[in-house]
Amino acid sequence: MLITIDRQSAVPVYLQISRQIAGMILSGVLPAGYRLPPERKLAAQLGINRSTVLNAYHELKADGYVDSRVGDGTVVLASAAGPPAAAAPYPLAWRHLFSQQAIRSQGLSLRDLMALASRDDVISFAAGVTAPELYPLERLGRLQAELMQEYGRRLFLHTPSEGIFSLRESIGRLLAGRGIQAEPDELLVLSGSQQGLDLIARAFLDPGDVVFVEETTFFYALQLFKASGARVIGMPMDENGLSVDWLESALTKLRPKFMYTLPTFQNPSGSVLDLSRRRKLLDLAYQYQIPIVEDDPYGELRYEGNPLPSLKALDHQGYVIYLSTFSKLLFPGLRVGWAAAPAPVIRQLKQMKQLMDLHASSLPQYLIDRLLRQDFLPGHLDGARREYARRLQVMHEELSEQAGADLVWRKPQGGLYLWCRLAEEINPVKLQVKAAEYKVAFIPGEVFCSEPPSADFIRLNFTFCHPELIREGVRRLARALRESREAAAPQERTGTDIQPLV
Repeated sequence: MLITIDRQSAVPVYLQISRQIAGMILSGVLPAGYRLPPERKLAAQLGINRSTVLNAYHELKADGYVDSRVGDGTVVLASAAGPPAAAAPYPLAWRHLFSQQAIRSQGLSLRDLMALASRDDVISFAAGVTAPELYPLERLGRLQAELMQEYGRRLFLHTPSEGIFSLRESIGRLLAGRGIQAEPDELLVLSGSQQGLDLIARAFLDPGDVVFVEETTFFYALQLFKASGARVIGMPMDENGLSVDWLESALTKLRPKFMYTLPTFQNPSGSVLDLSRRRKLLDLAYQYQIPIVEDDPYGELRYEGNPLPSLKALDHQGYVIYLSTFSKLLFPGLRVGWAAAPAPVIRQLKQMKQLMDLHASSLPQYLIDRLLRQDFLPGHLDGARREYARRLQVMHEELSEQAGADLVWRKPQGGLYLWCRLAEEINPVKLQVKAAEYKVAFIPGEVFCSEPPSADFIRLNFTFCHPELIREGVRRLARALRESREAAAPQERTGTDIQPLV
């Protein structure tokens, strides 16, 4: 208890003492039940007479701050003490503070499934990842050392929001090989092409706007557009991609802000939009003045057949916003993609990117630019295509032998996935449970659906696992399929609705 005395003050010393103690009681420094020092001890500490302290204590008692008890000394009264310590607050209800956009994005989560797929003891056909053993790590290490020697600390400084100029030049040359003409001011380097979808949604969509997507499509895009408050309409598809005949009829009734499509090795179906439909889709976009967002992460991963020009390559009116990425071609963890669009669109997306993350990470930009300038990508892709074609063939043959009675699929000409329809008697929920027991993971088809599906599908990635793991994973999946079918009860075969696990 710290008390100071001003001997030059006109205020009597006993009042100085009583007022300071009263202040400490009211502020809570001295809590209820606190025992004040004995008069003699406090007097000795302050160098004053004991009677002065006694008078101060009498003053405090008269004002109701303390009470004197035989054997207990002078004690602070509860009625005089400061406010009690606040009770422990209720847990904060975070969910009620989230924005409506955040709440809309919670409708579908693959967290539990992806956690299962990432376990070391699980064979994963779930994630859209290429073969890690093909990553050119030694080349990358040498390049990083060269760049450190050449640029030093500049590698770790900020870069322009639109991306370093040299990388945009290199991407422009890469696109020219795809038949796309794009100047550096028509390109935006992204932190992965998914960021491009996010920026497009922020730039174009208001709650209530309509977006056309393929009836099965990239689940992140579905979640993103719905979280923006958009009304998402699924465009019917067949083995040749989306139905442009349906689209022509629909555009007379609805005016979407844009149409989102993956025309080449579509995710999840692996379908390819044929050339005549590509031209018809562009004609409809011109006629109704609807922009197209073309997502093309897999176009370079063709294993058979002749390549088709992208919508962006066919578009001579500036209606297509083109997204692509290095994640499927080189390293997913570097998170570098890009958008190619008319300059006014790029300027708007750049402004929004500045608010989001300022710019893509600097070092990966320099690394990928150097790889492109050293003409590394063509040779790397040749080897990757051969290996992925081999893995696709292994999965196709193993599924045909082990699960031909329970799955139906079309072998794609490229991409990363097999899109497999389940036999009617197989309950997809039971299949997920059984597959988890056998430690094999896949993505259930419902997460890709813009509308309730008429049949049950699963998506299998064939590029991540090496061939021996593919064979073992298919054997495990086949056992799960067989047991799910055999365990199906008669009432479950009639189409009873069951909620998914994820």
